[in-house]
Amino acid sequence: MDNIIGRTAEISKLQALAQSPRSEFLALFGRRRVGKTFLVNQVFKNQFAFKMTGVIEGRLSDQFTAFADAMEEFGYDMPERPKDWMSAFVMLKNALKKSAKDDERRIIFIDELPALDAENSNVAGAVGYFWNSWSSLQDNVVLIICGSATSWMITNVIDSKGGLHDRLTEEMPIHPFTLREVEEYLVEHQFVWNRQMTLQAYMVFGGIPYYLSLLDNSESLVQNIDRLFFSRDTKMRREFRRLFNTLYKHPERYIDIVKALAKSRGGMTREQLAKELKCANNGHLGDKLDDLVQCDLIRKNIVREKEIKSKDAIFQLCDFFSLFYLTFVDKAEIETEYWSHHINTPEVNTWMGLAYERICMAHIPQIKRALRIDGISTLNYSWRSKTTKPAAQIDIIIERADKIVNVCEVKYCQDEYELDKEEYEKINRRRTTFINETGLRHASWLTMITTEGLKKGMYSYMIQSQVTMDDLFA
Repeated sequence: MDNIIGRTAEISKLQALAQSPRSEFLALFGRRRVGKTFLVNQVFKNQFAFKMTGVIEGRLSDQFTAFADAMEEFGYDMPERPKDWMSAFVMLKNALKKSAKDDERRIIFIDELPALDAENSNVAGAVGYFWNSWSSLQDNVVLIICGSATSWMITNVIDSKGGLHDRLTEEMPIHPFTLREVEEYLVEHQFVWNRQMTLQAYMVFGGIPYYLSLLDNSESLVQNIDRLFFSRDTKMRREFRRLFNTLYKHPERYIDIVKALAKSRGGMTREQLAKELKCANNGHLGDKLDDLVQCDLIRKNIVREKEIKSKDAIFQLCDFFSLFYLTFVDKAEIETEYWSHHINTPEVNTWMGLAYERICMAHIPQIKRALRIDGISTLNYSWRSKTTKPAAQIDIIIERADKIVNVCEVKYCQDEYELDKEEYEKINRRRTTFINETGLRHASWLTMITTEGLKKGMYSYMIQSQVTMDDLFA
């Protein structure tokens, strides 16, 4: 196996499936470009008994051609071209039965399964029949189905009410890399970047391996961003639309939601989104929000009032690529050195502050470890006042089982952050408002999350705990 960055738990699970004494059925899902196919191919390499990939945005005839090509590649006879997916998987079953060896593990990988459902061809039903009628009755089959269209995978496979209902033996979401894993990737590929540059790269590309693979280690980060986003006909200018076309059959409303959230620093409730989008606040909107959460594109933050409420949750855009694209690329004219010319402008600095807040929300386990509370059960959320105008907001609340709450303020700065009297009083007022509105009787500790730490001064000593950028790389 080639060196794979991160994915330790996922690799262990895949290897365990390969050694299981029974047949196994795994659904693997995650957003486009996150590295699902690469992971399976690297773990199993030449061990596949059958492997095929659906044709993204292809017609049904294209999918059958891909199936026939895969059958031929693996040396299986096809008596005729399949007329539907049921007959196709019956052919595959018969071919595997003829070639089976009693002591051989049969690893079958169907990649981009949602694409095979072109023209609503009921591929999920055919896969269900393939598993129920034959694969599950063996003791040496590993059936792996994979898809970027996470909402389709959830609806038609994981929460299926049909032939695949309760048939999976394992399910595995693949999430973006953490900061630590991005750093490991860059070191592995001979980038000589410090952690500030790595952090800024994460703000743009997130933890998406494919996007990182487009970086050139002979260029600075600024040069890479100009080349990948602001040159004419570059891939990344087209990626936003392709991302949503891959994830959803009807992507427009999903894009509208993401665009609305990109304009909101603190996030929006479902009611606010419905008003902004001029649509009904009903189950259709709720389903789309759930789909976006499942795809790691948006985050759902619970709300703490006198009690915990999920119905008033705040939704935030957490996909860093989408946030960067909608903030800069979608609005910019073609200008080869756009990023070079705009770096350190107020607009870019504001975006970096927002992106750093989102990075911290994505690295709560690392923050807890830095605070030495990783062994304590916690509830983590953002908070927004309902009484102050403008509404006071706290970036991160860590409510602990030991009756302490960390009230976290996130500040992005390329040097040590100097906390002055005005800023300290503002933070303290937010803490007081939070305690009064929620009625929470925990001890409240002010926690600063900065990049390079707090500069020593009169007010730095008023902060109970600190977390720095380096802690996020743990």
